[in-house]
Amino acid sequence: MRQLTGKAGQFVHQANEQELRAAVKSIILAKLADDHNTRILDELALRHGAARVDIAVVNGSMHGFELKSDRDNLKRLPHQIQIYDSVLDKITLIIGVRHVDKALEVVPAWWGVTIAENKDPARVDFETVREPTPNPCIDPISVCRLLWREEALNLLAEFGAASPVRHKARAAIYVRLSEVVDLETIQRRVRHQLKSRRAWRSDPLPS
Repeated sequence: MRQLTGKAGQFVHQANEQELRAAVKSIILAKLADDHNTRILDELALRHGAARVDIAVVNGSMHGFELKSDRDNLKRLPHQIQIYDSVLDKITLIIGVRHVDKALEVVPAWWGVTIAENKDPARVDFETVREPTPNPCIDPISVCRLLWREEALNLLAEFGAASPVRHKARAAIYVRLSEVVDLETIQRRVRHQLKSRRAWRSDPLPS
């Protein structure tokens, strides 16, 4: 296990969440910043705010990046795993050095794991422990919940299936959508909507 002190006990700077987020964007995601087919979203709410993934990269898939700096703890990680696994195509955990052993015990085998380490206060270095693989646990209704009510109804209308639920609560709309439309089509529409939205509503985090 790597140590957080240098020679003779010299303190090693621990990046906070803001520093780690900036480093991920400027180093790991730098090549995607100007890609017209990619949108990088901060704090994307999943399942109507049940959890928020720190960074979501949306292009031909939805790849979530969860950040846990050395200053964070892992108390929320089991809950986040449950939510993320129901929605995201791929997931990568960016983890501070002191959390590595515990994180590898907790996260599923298909999650990517990357270590973030401060060589000096001005620099974060990344080391890939394992690459992410496709998530086998996606839940169609959870993916549908990324669509706003009207967006879901519009997709149902394209399949001639909107009328029975047009005036019902959005939960019924999502169930209907998951029954009528195949998952691949739902995912494609969700990615399109996430990339094309200009006005965003923010779901509150649960207390």
